[in-house]
Amino acid sequence: MIRFKNVTKTYPPDVIGLRNVNLHIRPGEFVSIVGQSGTGKTTFCKLLIAEERPTRGQITIGGWDISDIRQSEIPVLRRQIGVVFQDFKLLPKKTARENIAFALEVCGVSHRDIRTVVPQALKIVGLSSKADRYPRQMSGGEQQRVVIARSLVHRPKIIVADEPTGNLDSLNTREIIDLLKRINRFGTTVVLVTHNRDVVNELNRRVVTIDRGLVVSDQEEGKYVL
Repeated sequence: MIRFKNVTKTYPPDVIGLRNVNLHIRPGEFVSIVGQSGTGKTTFCKLLIAEERPTRGQITIGGWDISDIRQSEIPVLRRQIGVVFQDFKLLPKKTARENIAFALEVCGVSHRDIRTVVPQALKIVGLSSKADRYPRQMSGGEQQRVVIARSLVHRPKIIVADEPTGNLDSLNTREIIDLLKRINRFGTTVVLVTHNRDVVNELNRRVVTIDRGLVVSDQEEGKYVL
């Protein structure tokens, strides 16, 4: 599904984001990418969604080499990868329903299909009753569930969750992680990028630890030990 082969990313003048990373994530896995701030987690995430390009090495997703992906192909890639951010990135003047619909509208999806898909996405994340609320009228956990619903509308094969619980309390954190686990049970590959030790240890799934740009640990049922 996802393969990093000898991937290095450097930033001018000589800052190393990732150094010679080799990693294979299989279809349907739930993998936590962990490490302290500034160790390379964000670089990994940006490379995975083609926001950055590797300096050296090869990145493939489902057999598609995205190492030197053309700008015109990036929208196609991102319809296969749902992204969940820490800071929500919701449009404040649009309701939950409208925020989710917008992700389909910009891709030219018909209004008929949008009317079908959006309620389905809201139902999956448990927000059917709050479809017409604006972000300011929802809790942080509810806003993050809208983000997850938005990430699901293209039926992606992969969900990349970049610090999705960073702004949430412990109760909302548990709800978001439980939702990601449920999505994973449907067969979607989940890549969780986090520094939250408690979340990772409770998951007890595969853990890849990055330190100073290097993969220093890869455990099938691991703990966050740094």
